[in-house]
Amino acid sequence: MAHGDAVGHYIYPMAAETSQTLGRGLHVLEVVAEAPDGLTVTEISHALGIGRTVVYRLVVTLEQHAFLRRSADGKCRLGLALLSMGRQVQPVVRDVALPALRLLADAVGATAHLTIVDGLEAVAAVVVEPSRSDVHVAYRVGSRHPLEAGAAGRAILAARTAAGRPLDPPWILATNDGPQGAFGIAAPIIAVPGLEASVGVVSLRELPELEVGPRVARAAGEISRALR
Repeated sequence: MAHGDAVGHYIYPMAAETSQTLGRGLHVLEVVAEAPDGLTVTEISHALGIGRTVVYRLVVTLEQHAFLRRSADGKCRLGLALLSMGRQVQPVVRDVALPALRLLADAVGATAHLTIVDGLEAVAAVVVEPSRSDVHVAYRVGSRHPLEAGAAGRAILAARTAAGRPLDPPWILATNDGPQGAFGIAAPIIAVPGLEASVGVVSLRELPELEVGPRVARAAGEISRALR
C-alpha cells in the first residue's frame, strides 16, 4: 500500500526516491502560477497547508534563483527564470497547435492564431493564414496588445473569471479587434496547468458568429486536450 503525507490539497509522497522539499517548492510555483495577481507568503502557506516559516524559506530560495519575484506589496509572482524556460516549451505548443489552426484558418477563410499571456498583454505565439483567401489579416507572431483590447485577450480574461466553469457561449467576439480594427472570435485554452492562452480567428470582414464561434471553440478544445 502506498503511503504519503496529505497536506492541504496536496499529497507529498514519502518514498525514498522523492524529495519533500523539492516537491513543496514545486507546489509553491503551482499555486503562484494560478494567481495572476500574486500571493503573499501567508496566502501560499494557507493554500498549501504548511507552516509560514517553511514557505518563507522556499520563497527566498526560489527568489534567489529567479523562479519567483516579490514586489513591494509582498506578493510573489513567477520570475524570469520560468519565462526563459517557457520559451523552450513554446516550440512544443506550436507543433501541437499547428494542425488544428491550419484546419480552422482554411475552414473559416481567416487568419487563425494561438495567443498566450505575457503580464498584462496578449501575445500571438502561433499564427496560420488561410491557404486560399483574397484578403486576410496579416498577423505577425509576437504581435501584442493589452489583454482587454481584443477577442484573444478577452477570452483569457473570461476564463480567469469563470475559474474552471465553462463559458456560455464558449467563445468571445470582438468587433474592433486589435490595431487593425478587425473582427475577431476567440475561445480560451482550458485545463492545461501553467498555460493561459486562447485560440481565435481575425478577419477584415464580419464573420457569422453562430457558424465560426463553434469552430473556434472546437479548435481550442482539441489543442487543450493535446497539451494535457
